Amino acid sequence: MAVKRAGDADASEPAAKKALTQSAPVPNNKTMPTDYGFIEAAPAGCLKIVTYNVNSLAAASKKGFKEYVAAESPDILCLQETKANQPMAFLLSKTQYPHQLWHCSRAKKGYSGTAVFSKRKPLRTTYGFEDNKLDDEGRLITVEYDSFHLVACYVPNAGEKLVRLDRRMRWDEAMRAHLDALEQTKPVIYTGDLNVAHAEVDLARPDTNHRSAGFTDEERQSFTTTLQGSALPRVDAFRQLYPTARADAYTYFGYRANCREKRLGWRLDYFVVSQPLMPRVVDVINRNQCYGASDHVPLLLYLRDTVEADDSAG
Repeated sequence: MAVKRAGDADASEPAAKKALTQSAPVPNNKTMPTDYGFIEAAPAGCLKIVTYNVNSLAAASKKGFKEYVAAESPDILCLQETKANQPMAFLLSKTQYPHQLWHCSRAKKGYSGTAVFSKRKPLRTTYGFEDNKLDDEGRLITVEYDSFHLVACYVPNAGEKLVRLDRRMRWDEAMRAHLDALEQTKPVIYTGDLNVAHAEVDLARPDTNHRSAGFTDEERQSFTTTLQGSALPRVDAFRQLYPTARADAYTYFGYRANCREKRLGWRLDYFVVSQPLMPRVVDVINRNQCYGASDHVPLLLYLRDTVEADDSAG
């Protein structure tokens, strides 16, 4: 997410957790950790899914990305803004991640792009929407697994002076139709850099950003409509569990004006799940210690699994 914003420069669902437990102030480090001892073992019987906007995979790989992935070892890793022109064949071992899915921008080199690395074999994978013109920037990978659809996405930014806001609204409408169609067969996990701070609690300086990309009334209302769903609601899983989290919820800190040190951030990265899937959500964790490989931090979902782990590399 590179667009300048104010503050960058001048049902039987889990009960909400009262607050994020912090033994120290919200981190404001500018380089990746050298010790990942804070990464806990996954709860028994859980699938670990990570979403991470890497803001150039080639650059992130030189700044601690690989070390983080080795320490985290997610079952499924969703990346956004790879800026890769073709698959990076030797990035991560195919022994660890036998299923490596890439969607690169056709519209512009070194721009946008998404990837999914999976220990578990997908049943089916599709790239973009049926209308390929809407996703010629490599922004959408949809992966079908045994009990859910994974929609890994890098939502278009509305741009400086909101020059791409209309395109963003068309994208959101197409995404709702896509999610609706998928939910006719299985529940959905919709994840990635969704490029919206949904509520005032989701950014440090809401008062000065109402006409900034990612916090316009149009984008926020559009996200509300996405959450409402057509048949059943969808759930912003992190916010469901942590309704009052603020600075410890931010996933993006712009490089300008020392935003990380000042803790001036935005919550732009999400796990949105179909309501029937929410009872399987054990936790959503913001790895806010893991800043420095990108201007975003990783976000982690623990999902109670329904498939034996031995099926993963089949």
